Amino acid sequence: MASLALICYCTSCNSKPEGGLSATAQKNLDANHGIVQCFDSKDFSKLGDYIAADAVDHSGDNGDIKGLDSIKAALTKEMAGIDGMKTEYIKELADDDYVMSWEHFTGTVKTPMMGLKAGDKFDMQEIEVSKYKDGKAVEHWSMMEPAQLMKLMGPMAPPMTMPAMPADSSKMKK
Repeated sequence: MASLALICYCTSCNSKPEGGLSATAQKNLDANHGIVQCFDSKDFSKLGDYIAADAVDHSGDNGDIKGLDSIKAALTKEMAGIDGMKTEYIKELADDDYVMSWEHFTGTVKTPMMGLKAGDKFDMQEIEVSKYKDGKAVEHWSMMEPAQLMKLMGPMAPPMTMPAMPADSSKMKK
Protein backbone atom coordinates (compact mmCIF):
# COMPACT_ATOMS: atom_id res chain seq x y z
CA MET A 1 0.00 0.00 0.00
CA ALA A 2 2.83 2.41 0.84
CA SER A 3 4.52 1.70 -2.50
CA LEU A 4 1.24 2.39 -4.32
CA ALA A 5 0.92 5.72 -2.51
CA LEU A 6 4.54 6.59 -3.43
CA ILE A 7 3.93 5.76 -7.11
CA CYS A 8 0.78 7.89 -7.17
CA TYR A 9 2.60 10.76 -5.48
CA CYS A 10 5.56 10.63 -7.91
CA THR A 11 3.39 10.49 -11.02
CA SER A 12 1.14 13.32 -9.81
CA CYS A 13 4.17 15.61 -9.38
CA ASN A 14 4.94 15.39 -13.09
CA SER A 15 3.35 18.55 -14.59
CA LYS A 16 3.97 17.32 -18.14
CA PRO A 17 1.43 14.77 -19.36
CA GLU A 18 2.84 11.87 -21.36
CA GLY A 19 3.55 13.23 -24.83
CA GLY A 20 1.92 16.57 -24.06
CA LEU A 21 2.92 20.09 -23.16
CA SER A 22 3.89 21.19 -19.68
CA ALA A 23 1.55 23.67 -18.02
CA THR A 24 4.10 26.44 -18.67
CA ALA A 25 4.44 25.55 -22.36
CA GLN A 26 0.64 25.48 -22.73
CA LYS A 27 0.38 28.90 -21.05
CA ASN A 28 2.99 30.25 -23.51
CA LEU A 29 1.13 28.75 -26.47
CA ASP A 30 -2.16 30.24 -25.24
CA ALA A 31 -0.49 33.67 -24.93
CA ASN A 32 0.86 33.30 -28.46
CA HIS A 33 -2.67 32.57 -29.70
CA GLY A 34 -3.88 35.67 -27.84
CA ILE A 35 -1.33 37.82 -29.66
CA VAL A 36 -2.40 36.43 -33.03
CA GLN A 37 -6.06 37.09 -32.17
CA CYS A 38 -5.14 40.74 -31.54
CA PHE A 39 -3.76 40.90 -35.10
CA ASP A 40 -6.76 39.25 -36.69
CA SER A 41 -9.25 41.42 -34.78
CA LYS A 42 -7.10 44.59 -34.98
CA ASP A 43 -7.86 45.06 -31.26
CA PHE A 44 -4.58 45.54 -29.39
CA SER A 45 -6.19 46.57 -26.08
CA LYS A 46 -5.39 43.16 -24.50
CA LEU A 47 -1.82 42.94 -25.81
CA GLY A 48 -0.48 43.60 -22.29
CA ASP A 49 -2.06 40.31 -21.20
CA TYR A 50 0.34 38.48 -23.53
CA ILE A 51 3.43 40.69 -23.93
CA ALA A 52 5.73 41.91 -21.12
CA ALA A 53 6.08 45.67 -20.55
CA ASP A 54 9.81 45.53 -21.42
CA ALA A 55 9.51 43.17 -24.41
CA VAL A 56 11.62 43.60 -27.55
CA ASP A 57 10.32 42.88 -31.05
CA HIS A 58 13.36 42.19 -33.23
CA SER A 59 11.16 42.21 -36.36
CA GLY A 60 10.47 45.93 -36.60
CA ASP A 61 10.72 47.60 -40.01
CA ASN A 62 13.56 49.79 -38.76
CA GLY A 63 15.13 47.52 -36.15
CA ASP A 64 14.19 46.57 -32.61
CA ILE A 65 10.94 47.88 -31.15
CA LYS A 66 11.38 48.15 -27.38
CA GLY A 67 8.60 48.15 -24.83
CA LEU A 68 4.94 47.16 -24.90
CA ASP A 69 3.68 50.68 -25.65
CA SER A 70 6.01 51.05 -28.65
CA ILE A 71 5.12 47.57 -29.92
CA LYS A 72 1.42 48.30 -29.55
CA ALA A 73 1.78 51.62 -31.43
CA ALA A 74 3.76 50.02 -34.27
CA LEU A 75 1.27 47.16 -34.65
CA THR A 76 -1.73 49.49 -34.52
CA LYS A 77 -0.17 51.65 -37.26
CA GLU A 78 0.74 48.64 -39.41
CA MET A 79 -2.66 46.96 -39.09
CA ALA A 80 -4.53 50.18 -39.88
CA GLY A 81 -3.44 49.61 -43.48
CA ILE A 82 -4.73 46.02 -43.64
CA ASP A 83 -8.24 44.59 -43.98
CA GLY A 84 -9.45 41.05 -43.44
CA MET A 85 -6.29 39.70 -41.82
CA LYS A 86 -6.61 35.98 -41.22
CA THR A 87 -3.97 33.76 -39.64
CA GLU A 88 -3.79 30.00 -40.01
CA TYR A 89 -1.38 27.88 -37.99
CA ILE A 90 0.56 25.44 -40.14
CA LYS A 91 2.72 24.06 -37.32
CA GLU A 92 3.43 25.06 -33.72
CA LEU A 93 6.10 24.01 -31.26
CA ALA A 94 6.20 25.16 -27.66
CA ASP A 95 8.26 24.57 -24.56
CA ASP A 96 8.72 26.37 -21.26
CA ASP A 97 10.76 29.18 -22.90
CA TYR A 98 9.78 29.49 -26.58
CA VAL A 99 6.87 29.25 -28.97
CA MET A 100 7.63 28.71 -32.64
CA SER A 101 4.79 29.05 -35.13
CA TRP A 102 4.75 28.53 -38.86
CA GLU A 103 1.87 30.78 -39.86
CA HIS A 104 -0.03 31.55 -43.06
CA PHE A 105 -1.39 35.11 -43.37
CA THR A 106 -3.94 36.44 -45.84
CA GLY A 107 -5.65 39.78 -46.19
CA THR A 108 -5.91 42.94 -48.27
CA VAL A 109 -3.83 46.10 -48.02
CA LYS A 110 -5.82 49.34 -47.76
CA THR A 111 -2.85 51.61 -48.35
CA PRO A 112 0.35 50.99 -50.34
CA MET A 113 2.74 48.93 -48.20
CA MET A 114 5.17 46.04 -48.44
CA GLY A 115 5.54 46.62 -52.18
CA LEU A 116 1.78 46.19 -52.66
CA LYS A 117 -0.75 48.69 -53.99
CA ALA A 118 -3.96 49.61 -52.17
CA GLY A 119 -6.50 46.86 -52.77
CA ASP A 120 -3.90 44.14 -53.42
CA LYS A 121 -4.37 40.88 -51.59
CA PHE A 122 -1.48 39.25 -49.78
CA ASP A 123 -0.87 35.60 -49.07
CA MET A 124 2.33 34.85 -47.17
CA GLN A 125 3.94 32.54 -44.66
CA GLU A 126 6.32 33.33 -41.83
CA ILE A 127 8.04 31.57 -39.01
CA GLU A 128 7.38 33.44 -35.77
CA VAL A 129 9.59 32.77 -32.73
CA SER A 130 8.78 34.25 -29.35
CA LYS A 131 10.60 33.87 -26.05
CA TYR A 132 8.40 33.75 -22.97
CA LYS A 133 8.88 34.46 -19.30
CA ASP A 134 6.12 34.15 -16.72
CA GLY A 135 3.56 33.53 -19.49
CA LYS A 136 4.33 36.70 -21.45
CA ALA A 137 6.38 37.26 -24.59
CA VAL A 138 9.66 39.04 -23.84
CA GLU A 139 11.29 38.76 -27.29
CA HIS A 140 10.05 38.14 -30.82
CA TRP A 141 11.63 37.34 -34.20
CA SER A 142 10.05 36.56 -37.57
CA MET A 143 11.55 34.94 -40.64
CA MET A 144 10.29 34.77 -44.21
CA GLU A 145 11.62 33.03 -47.31
CA PRO A 146 13.90 35.45 -49.18
CA ALA A 147 11.99 35.11 -52.49
CA GLN A 148 8.70 35.90 -50.74
CA LEU A 149 10.26 38.87 -48.96
CA MET A 150 11.66 40.23 -52.24
CA LYS A 151 8.22 39.88 -53.86
CA LEU A 152 6.68 41.96 -51.05
CA MET A 153 9.41 44.57 -51.41
CA GLY A 154 8.58 44.96 -55.11
CA PRO A 155 10.73 47.53 -56.91
CA MET A 156 12.57 48.34 -53.66
CA ALA A 157 14.03 44.82 -53.56
CA PRO A 158 17.76 44.48 -54.21
CA PRO A 159 18.69 42.05 -56.99
CA MET A 160 19.06 38.49 -55.76
CA THR A 161 22.11 37.48 -57.75
CA MET A 162 25.09 35.57 -56.53
CA PRO A 163 28.61 36.58 -57.57
CA ALA A 164 30.04 34.46 -60.37
CA MET A 165 32.25 31.62 -59.23
CA PRO A 166 35.66 31.28 -60.88
CA ALA A 167 35.86 28.54 -63.48
CA ASP A 168 38.90 27.12 -61.69
CA SER A 169 37.80 26.56 -58.10
CA SER A 170 41.42 26.02 -57.06
CA LYS A 171 41.84 29.83 -57.28
CA MET A 172 39.33 30.36 -54.46
CA LYS A 173 40.73 31.52 -51.13
CA LYS A 174 40.65 28.98 -48.41
